[in-house]
Amino acid sequence: MKIAIIGTGYVGLPTGVGLAEFGNTVVCVDKQEEKINALKSGKVTIFEQGLEDLFLKNLKNGRLKFSLSTEEGVKDADVVLIAVGTPPHPVTKEADLQYIYAAAEEMAPYLTGYTVVATKSTVPVGTGDEIEKIISNKNPNADFDAVSLPEFLREGFAVHDFFEPDRIVIGANTDRALKVMTELYKPFAGKTEILAVRRRSAETIKYASNAFLAIKIHYINEMADFCEKAGADIFEVAKGMGLDRRIGNKFLNPGPGYGGSCFPKDTNAMACMGRKYGASLSLIEAAIRGNDLRKTKMAERILNMVKGVSEAKVAVWGLAFKNGTDDVRCSPALQIVEQMLRSGANICVYDPKAMDNARKILGDEVKYAQNAFEAAKDADVLAILTEWDDFAEVNLTELKAIMRSPKVVDLRNMLKSKQPQLQGFEYRCIGLDS
Repeated sequence: MKIAIIGTGYVGLPTGVGLAEFGNTVVCVDKQEEKINALKSGKVTIFEQGLEDLFLKNLKNGRLKFSLSTEEGVKDADVVLIAVGTPPHPVTKEADLQYIYAAAEEMAPYLTGYTVVATKSTVPVGTGDEIEKIISNKNPNADFDAVSLPEFLREGFAVHDFFEPDRIVIGANTDRALKVMTELYKPFAGKTEILAVRRRSAETIKYASNAFLAIKIHYINEMADFCEKAGADIFEVAKGMGLDRRIGNKFLNPGPGYGGSCFPKDTNAMACMGRKYGASLSLIEAAIRGNDLRKTKMAERILNMVKGVSEAKVAVWGLAFKNGTDDVRCSPALQIVEQMLRSGANICVYDPKAMDNARKILGDEVKYAQNAFEAAKDADVLAILTEWDDFAEVNLTELKAIMRSPKVVDLRNMLKSKQPQLQGFEYRCIGLDS
């Protein structure tokens, strides 16, 4: 098939590479000339484990192409995937669909033959209906169907998740569209569940899934707070809970709160939809409030370790919202750093992958280190905010020797098993009585 993908971000690019690997001809379209030029020259513009090798392979064999022209991508395409951003509105927090609708309007004149227009972006219920109207009004002769194709790619594991998905959900209102999408995902037949549902159900599934996982994360964080007060061990508690198959052991790791490009955006959008349709979504609303407050509490936890210390230096390890990615969108780490900056903290930061993206947000308000030990040198407290594997392997003896004061606030519980207290550190993690 010929596939056009509108958008080359954390969803569009891995999806395009994956579909090209299956033998399709894929044209990825983006408005950013600098990005398209970089991709054409063989430079991957995002960090995802395992992406670069497949990207270069399919770029070289001609199955993966990049263009600034919507017409070039869409003309004669069997399937057009919309994978542009749906950022939250700065005031209402509802999903901003301007890029979705702009993509639909721009592609409409160039649709030739029968085309399936599938929305990969996470969009509110009813967006597919609006896409249909926009394309039909712009091009009354267009022969197409609008489909919802929610993505379930975890950042940091997007390549793995593309080739080993938990499920594929196709929201199609016509048999004709379903047939095309089933053919596109034929390589997964018999290997994973391919669920065919109505379009509005598919649009809801992604939001419902992300909201549930966000609630689960907030719940275990509240249990961690309880364990700290009550003298219980959240790791023992979480293990006992996870052995119940109805609960499962995933997303039971306490930490600084959920973040990233999906959970904060999607929970807020789901809450907005609940208000729009008059449906009470009190659990989601509570999780949003609690998760926002948690960042403030975690910043206070770090600063309390240096209370009364004149011109205290805070070292921060980790800026990405999680390991395996350079994405800092709604990163709990960045939000905590920003909270500490508002309190006048002197901060030096390090992240193995996300420094460039973090610099665009933090500017010159913090100092940037070349490695973890440089960040920790002469620090009065070290805060571990992202769960990079390298941080867990740190030599505590060497770390203690370079810090001005051996204090660690470990919001990812990376060092818990190393028993830093026994090596002279004042150590605080999540979910244990300090």
